[in-house]
Amino acid sequence: RGTDIKLTPEVRDAGGLAIIGTTRHESRRVDRQLRGRAGRQGDPGTSVFFVSLEDSLIRLFGGEKIASIMDRMGLQEGEVIEHSMINRTIERAQKKVEENNFGIRKRLLEYDDVMNAQRNVIYSKRRHALMGERIGVDITNMVYDMADTILAHSRAMRSYEQLVLETRQIFTIDVPFNEEEYNREKVQDLANKLAAAAIEAFKRKMDALAQIAYPVIKDVYENHGQQYQNILVPITDGKLVYNIAVNLEQAYNTQGQEVVRTFEKRILLHVIDDMWKDHLLRLDDLKQSAQNASYEQKDPLVIYKNESFAMFSEMMQNYNTKALSIIMRGRIHTSNPEQIHQAQEERRQDYSKYRLHKSDASPAQQAANAAAGRDTREKQVTSPIVRTEKKIGRNDLCPCGSGKKYKNCHGKDL
Repeated sequence: RGTDIKLTPEVRDAGGLAIIGTTRHESRRVDRQLRGRAGRQGDPGTSVFFVSLEDSLIRLFGGEKIASIMDRMGLQEGEVIEHSMINRTIERAQKKVEENNFGIRKRLLEYDDVMNAQRNVIYSKRRHALMGERIGVDITNMVYDMADTILAHSRAMRSYEQLVLETRQIFTIDVPFNEEEYNREKVQDLANKLAAAAIEAFKRKMDALAQIAYPVIKDVYENHGQQYQNILVPITDGKLVYNIAVNLEQAYNTQGQEVVRTFEKRILLHVIDDMWKDHLLRLDDLKQSAQNASYEQKDPLVIYKNESFAMFSEMMQNYNTKALSIIMRGRIHTSNPEQIHQAQEERRQDYSKYRLHKSDASPAQQAANAAAGRDTREKQVTSPIVRTEKKIGRNDLCPCGSGKKYKNCHGKDL
């Protein structure tokens, strides 16, 4: 395709390039491209296709019908048939295959549209976290969404204790209203109160984190500013410790607020990346299992859309829960705040030095491998077994003295 075969004058005088096809492709476009190799740019040329009734394309679409017609007409095996009916049959078969392939591609795109819509939501959140301009707005929206979820869950269970438990687990605060107000006021009003209290506690904790980190950052910058460019600030949520790499100069100029912004950014990216990878694996499994819905006379695509939306909603709720629980519990993790470590770039392993074959190893390494594979155990010398007595034949007299042959006496069962 895309290459013009230059014809010599001898070939042009002989009739040009002749294209011979030994079968017909499933796509008519491919056959036309093959025919198009001949007769390029006004050059002479011919093309002919030879098709057997045993070809897969003919066998699947109408091969038996054509064979029965040939038998009724009395045509012999291997006889050449040139009839418009054959061409029409092949074109109809190609058209059916093309329609089937188009339906498969269209179906695949419909499945991809579902994942693409979810991917756009995730990538927009990652972009906001990377840029760092909308982190405060995103966290505020997460707090309001989580407050609505907690209130709806507790109202469904009709349990004020469940509300208190979930609020302490996620927001690490006490509920800003009592049980009487919980039963009397509307859900939306209660959610707004809970979200406002959570945002206030969040700002207070982040300001405290920046105030704790700033004196150490100030001391390091003023005394060792030429030595360090980036520093690691260990922040923990009570379970794991996150080493946050922060630019020393920016942290000093913002009085520790850069530590807070970097901590929020890293936590959001860490949580959403882990959950998105797990969600993609679950979507692949769902796509395979949704095909079984066809046995129940149901559309697998509809099942896939409904189940994937439920899975995505669950993933986003888990993302809000985990990210907020880590951020709300964030605090400086060190018994000695004077301990500051320089942040180094992540080392990348150079795999070019690895040996792939035994022959590539050095002689010393080959000798070591040979010694490791050698059996160093002491070998035991075994002597051959030598018969000291004469072997008794089957027809010899039995040595027991009975007078019978050995095969009829003690050697009967041997």
